[in-house]
Amino acid sequence: MGLILASGSPRRRQLLEQIGLTFVVRSSDVDESVSPGLTPAQVVESLSARKGEAVAAEAAPGDLVLSADTVVALDGAILGKPRDRAEAEAMLTALSGRTHQVYTGVTLLQDGRRLTGHEVTAVTFRPLSPGEIAAYVSTGEPMDKAGAYGIQGLGALLVERLEGDYFNVMGLPLCRLGEMLAQFGVRPLEAAGLRRE
Repeated sequence: MGLILASGSPRRRQLLEQIGLTFVVRSSDVDESVSPGLTPAQVVESLSARKGEAVAAEAAPGDLVLSADTVVALDGAILGKPRDRAEAEAMLTALSGRTHQVYTGVTLLQDGRRLTGHEVTAVTFRPLSPGEIAAYVSTGEPMDKAGAYGIQGLGALLVERLEGDYFNVMGLPLCRLGEMLAQFGVRPLEAAGLRRE
């Protein structure tokens, strides 16, 4: 059995490596449009499943496909990746001094079996000045990230507190993923113990 990460995200690759998994990357190029009226949780579950199914269709028998999708939501409205500098600044201004939610949907597929779930983390930004927002956007870090920030980079300076899984905010909730992998017979913690004997 091989593990396939159906994502081009360097952060997700880093997190899988952190827990000792061996995998190959096959990112999927799928339509990410969703029906209006879906909740953020429904959106990330739907998109993670769609991404995984696209890759699973070409996987070898026995391969386990992992896919994920992450969104930032403020007052129930989804903030995607900013299209330009002005949109990044607008997103960060809206998030300043407020609490938002980060949702990540995770899907595992193997031989026609599918398991999908999601995790949510509440993130509170400290109040940000227009100068701080402009300086952060100038670094370029916000431009490829949902909600226009990356908690694993300079964006950490914006976060006052969070409730929930930190790794979920990076794009892959490791605790939930571990529970899901166990249902497919993959137990990274036990494997790590075996490697150290």
